[in-house]
Amino acid sequence: MNKPGIAIHGGAGTILRSSMTAEKERQYTNALSEALHAGYDILQKGGSALDAIEAAVSSMEDCPLFNAGKGSVYNYAGKHEMDASIMWGKDISAGAVTLIRNVKNPVALARAVMEKSEHVFLCGEGAEEFAKKINLPFELDTYFDSEFRLAQWHEAQKADGTFLDHNVNVSDKKFGTVGAVAIDIDGNLAAATSTGGMTNKRFGRVGDSPIIGAGTYANNKTCAISCTGHGELFIRSVVAYDISCLIEYKGLSLAEACHEVVMKKLVAIQGEGGLIAIDKNGNIEMPFNSEGMYRAMKNQDTELIAIYK
Repeated sequence: MNKPGIAIHGGAGTILRSSMTAEKERQYTNALSEALHAGYDILQKGGSALDAIEAAVSSMEDCPLFNAGKGSVYNYAGKHEMDASIMWGKDISAGAVTLIRNVKNPVALARAVMEKSEHVFLCGEGAEEFAKKINLPFELDTYFDSEFRLAQWHEAQKADGTFLDHNVNVSDKKFGTVGAVAIDIDGNLAAATSTGGMTNKRFGRVGDSPIIGAGTYANNKTCAISCTGHGELFIRSVVAYDISCLIEYKGLSLAEACHEVVMKKLVAIQGEGGLIAIDKNGNIEMPFNSEGMYRAMKNQDTELIAIYK
């Protein structure tokens, strides 16, 4: 029997203690704690890593603080377009969706693609049609609306730019993707990632979050990974799979593989962000090369919730 463990993230970027109010910090800490325990409670009762990560990510999708689900940013047309992916390390099955609208929990749709279809990746209206066919919950546009996100969108429109999550000042970058990785008592690994993408994004832009191997990866032989960062550079670096490969083919430890990719390879191409990772032995790493990353982890020995470096 394995020791269960879970790690979650709520985005990375220029997250400074000096620019965070005590109340806002408390809200983020509470939201991370709620998501962490939603997942770990399932593991502790003998539930699967897959159920645990879905519960943790769904919790963050339901929280307006994070750029996923309910808290998703506005695109160029003033709409919410969401992406998500999930992967099961036991048989490397995976599901992903991109450019979907009004689906309450994109991670649940990604899992349904994996388990209830013959496909891996569904897009836009087709993915929404599939969600309706299997009776997943939908919400009206107003459910996803918020004054905070609307103000961001208006600033982005004025600047005629595309911004990453919270920032309307490009020196204040925050990548608001959420994700979770876990190992259960049977030694099965799983990973999931969900995001609302970039504020004011155009042309059907897709980042790394829904792309298996780039933003999400899980394999019982090695590890489970969920990324958050500048999506284009994470795609080009195939970050999640690269870490697995360094473990499988070069014999690196999880810590060594994460350091190689996050602190060396990504930094070399100015790829800002981070990730959460758990290996087949239950070791957890949460590296990031940005100023901060909303993150948390829990196993039988340790619980940690953190924001800053």
